Amino acid sequence: MVFVDGQGPGSGASASAGKVTLLRPSEQFFDEMLTGWTAQQTSRMLTTQTIKTRASQVRRFGDFCGSPPWEWSPADVEEWTTSLVSGARPLSTSTVRAYQNSVALFCDYLTDHRYGWADRCMELFGTHPVQVCHEWNTVIHTSDHEARPAVRPLSRLELQAFFDYADDLVDRARSSGRKGWQTLFRDATLFKIIYAFGLRRREAAMLDLHDFTRNPKGPEFGRFGVCNVRWGKAMRGSQPRRRAVLAVFDWTRPVIEEYVTEVRPRFDTADESVLWPTERQSRIRLDHIDDRFADWRDDLGLDPVLHPHCLRHSYVTHLIEDGFDPLFVQQQVGHRWGSTTALYTGVSGDYRNRTLRRALDAAFAPPPAIEEGSSR
Repeated sequence: MVFVDGQGPGSGASASAGKVTLLRPSEQFFDEMLTGWTAQQTSRMLTTQTIKTRASQVRRFGDFCGSPPWEWSPADVEEWTTSLVSGARPLSTSTVRAYQNSVALFCDYLTDHRYGWADRCMELFGTHPVQVCHEWNTVIHTSDHEARPAVRPLSRLELQAFFDYADDLVDRARSSGRKGWQTLFRDATLFKIIYAFGLRRREAAMLDLHDFTRNPKGPEFGRFGVCNVRWGKAMRGSQPRRRAVLAVFDWTRPVIEEYVTEVRPRFDTADESVLWPTERQSRIRLDHIDDRFADWRDDLGLDPVLHPHCLRHSYVTHLIEDGFDPLFVQQQVGHRWGSTTALYTGVSGDYRNRTLRRALDAAFAPPPAIEEGSSR
C-alpha cells in the first residue's frame, strides 16, 4: 500500500488521498481498515494477542461472507452464528460471543465518523459499512460463569482415588526401572499442586521455582507457604493478573519438596527456574496436562466430563466444606466477585445436611431449665 501526502494507516482518508489507484480495491481497503483498527486498539493499550485474535475473528467472518465490510448485513451475522454452533464440533456460547464481539467492535470503529471510513467507502464503492451486530442477533451475557452444567468438583473419595492411582503408577514404573517414571512423578505432583492452591492449568504450567515464598504466619510450610501466581486470568485485553495464594493443606510441603529436591533435578533443562520441565528442555504444554488427566480419569472409570479445571472446583468446594471463610476462598482463587466463587462450589449432600441439622438444633433447642428457687 502506498500512502501520499504524509497519510498513514488508521483512517479512511489515506486510501484515496491523491487518487492512488488500488490493484485489488476491496481486499486492500479491507486490509487498511484492519491496520487502522489495530492502531486504535494499540492506542488503548490492549495486548498484542488480543488484537491479533480479534483481527483473525473478523477475517474469518469476512471469509464466511465472501464480501468486504461495507457489504456486510445483519443476516450475515445470523448465518455465520448458525454455522458456528452447527456441525460435529459446535462452539461454546462464550466463544461465539467473543467472535460476535470482535465483529461488533470492528463495525463500531468503521462507522465512527471520526475515522472517515464511511465517506471513503461511499467515494470508492458507492456504499458504506453499518453495524451488523445488534441485541437481536448476538449472544447476551447473562452470567460470569458459563461452564457446562455437568462439570463438577471431584468428591473427596474421587480425588483420593485419582492421587493414589497416580502414585501407584509412579511406584510401579520406578521399581521396575522403566524409563519415564520422572515424567509420571512430575505430572502427579502437578495435579496435586493444582488442587493444593486452586490453580488454573495455565497458572500452574507457568510456575517457576522462585514463585514459591515463605509465609511468616505459616512457618510449617517452609519455603512453600505462598504460591505467587503471575499468570492469572486477565480481563479482556489486559495483562495477566497476579495474586498470592496461601498454602492451607499440611501435605503441601512434603509433596512439592520431594519433587523439587529429588525428581526435578533429573530433568536436563536449560532454564533452571522452570518448575515443570519436559525431557525436551521446554515448559509443560497445556494439552499434555489435559491428555494426562483424561488418561488417568478414564483408567479409573471416573465421569468423562471431568477435566483438570475440576480440581480447582474441588479446592473451592472442600475449603467451604471445611469451614473456611468464603471471602478468604474468593481471594485465594482470584475471583473478583463472590458470586463467581459460589458457582464453583458444589458442596456435598452430607455437608448441606450437617449444616441444616446444626441450624435446626440451634433454632429448636429447648430453653434452659430454670432452677427451683431462682428468681423469675
